[in-house]
Amino acid sequence: MRFISFNGSQGTGLAVRTGAAQYHGLGVGDDGFPGGLGSLLMQGPAALRAAADVLKRGHAIDLSRIEFLPPLTHPGKIICIGLNYLDHSLETGFKVPDYPAVFVRFISTLIGHMAPIVKPRLSDQLDYEGELVAVVGKAGRHISKQSALQHIAGYSLFNDASVRDFQFKTTQWTVGKNFDATGAFGSEFISADELPPGCKGLHFETQLNGQVVQKASIDDLIFDVASLVSIVSESMTLSPGDIIVTGTPAGVGFTRKPPLWMKPGDVCVITSEQLGVLRNPIVAESAKG
Repeated sequence: MRFISFNGSQGTGLAVRTGAAQYHGLGVGDDGFPGGLGSLLMQGPAALRAAADVLKRGHAIDLSRIEFLPPLTHPGKIICIGLNYLDHSLETGFKVPDYPAVFVRFISTLIGHMAPIVKPRLSDQLDYEGELVAVVGKAGRHISKQSALQHIAGYSLFNDASVRDFQFKTTQWTVGKNFDATGAFGSEFISADELPPGCKGLHFETQLNGQVVQKASIDDLIFDVASLVSIVSESMTLSPGDIIVTGTPAGVGFTRKPPLWMKPGDVCVITSEQLGVLRNPIVAESAKG
């Protein structure tokens, strides 16, 4: 099952893919609307399957007439992992971690597919980071690695766009990772049963203005999805609708010579044959922003 969340003529809505680039769905004002993805995840896998069946009988969705939203507009927790590819850890000069580098994002940063990533007026150091997202579907604490993937409902893509000079002002990365409208998420939520366990064997790449700047195999994660679920749950309860943004590979802009920053007019695309496409233009922050 592949879902998109959107704004349309009937308000917010949810749609399921019914064919190549074809979706059917319902808006919140339509009879039979099953609810948003977040509430469905709280109800469990059966509710997600039932919703897909209802949505398939809904309206054909014209993708040119909707606003894509993040698959989950209000995830309970946005848990991000840094330095989780060996090549990226080496290119940044950081020690290869023996424990995941964990930081958080806030929902005010989230945008959907095709929405603009906003370059803040305070900085010219806006960087791209293509990443895999794992979406929690089953609550748990102290989850074993062996059972961890049973807690993941599905996957998506993320651009963890980072404002580097603010990221490195202190040893804590929070500010540089939380400028408004810098966390692109989507375009689809893909249920775990459509993909290999933990997305093993899958690939994605990041393109800036058509140039490939990152290429990654999920197999190259230092801490794979199951490990991350287990380790993170040592300290906190994971809940349905939480997301884990699993880290970016080598090729980020700030390690290049000269640095390659995203600027207004650019387009950044994260793409994967199995995980879909996440496309975002870059715009300047409004003087009133």
